Amino acid sequence: MTTSARGTLLIAILALVWGSNFLWIKVSLDAFSPTQVTAARMVLGALVLLTVIAVRREALPRDFTVWAHLVVAALVANVIPYLLFAVGETRVDSGIAGALNATTPLWTLVLAFAVRQSTRLRLLQVVGLVLGFVGSLLIFTPWDAGSVDALGALYCLLAALSYGISYLYMSHYLTPRNLSPTVLSTSQLIAASVLTAATLPLDSAEAPAWSVGPWLALAVLGVIGTGLAYVINYALIRTEGPVGASVVTYLVPVASVVLGFLVLDETAPLLSLLGVATILIGIRLSRRLAADE
Repeated sequence: MTTSARGTLLIAILALVWGSNFLWIKVSLDAFSPTQVTAARMVLGALVLLTVIAVRREALPRDFTVWAHLVVAALVANVIPYLLFAVGETRVDSGIAGALNATTPLWTLVLAFAVRQSTRLRLLQVVGLVLGFVGSLLIFTPWDAGSVDALGALYCLLAALSYGISYLYMSHYLTPRNLSPTVLSTSQLIAASVLTAATLPLDSAEAPAWSVGPWLALAVLGVIGTGLAYVINYALIRTEGPVGASVVTYLVPVASVVLGFLVLDETAPLLSLLGVATILIGIRLSRRLAADE
């Protein structure tokens, strides 16, 4: 399989997994607080990946510097954005959260040039990224969602900014190291689990009540949407680079629409279909430029 084909496959899989995460978060919040959701998905994801590296007989890093970088990566890629999205979705619907998550590639591009991690700004790349964001807005039509809570939307926007920072940080400090994506993902989620577990005593929420839907949603969110997704994410950053990898967030709303249509028998409005087409064009422009470079 060529590098380009591998990158495309990884993007498609990750978009499908992440495309359902906003739904799982929303369902989980019926029984869990945002802090509980965040901590539980970290621990579940870490346990899954610990099992994987045990089977593969891989070892966790022992270098203090690596772990210091992993703690920072855990903050900006896991703890902060996961918690902000969970809090944000207590105030806005999952569609708005998904649309704001689609600003991640724009944040990544802007930050890459701000810190000079990327030195060339090409019009075609900017057009492709902007088209992706416009397509996301067409899918979720936030202007028709009634009164959008500004604070909830701000939480989601800040979460997307944190994701943008994480792509650049992991690309610079972690992915160049001689560590497998599985080891990096496992170590990062261990660090994130410790950080979020430390915040649980500060959470005033009551113990979660038993309810099949929320507990099952949380299990899927932790095992698949967090644990396995991060192995794919690290592999994607290595294949595509930080800006190229971040465009997967534009396909997240596409996955949401397709899953809703196929699984939940939801309708696909004309604007949503137009949004899907716009996103695919934007992704194609950005990825063609990356391939040319």
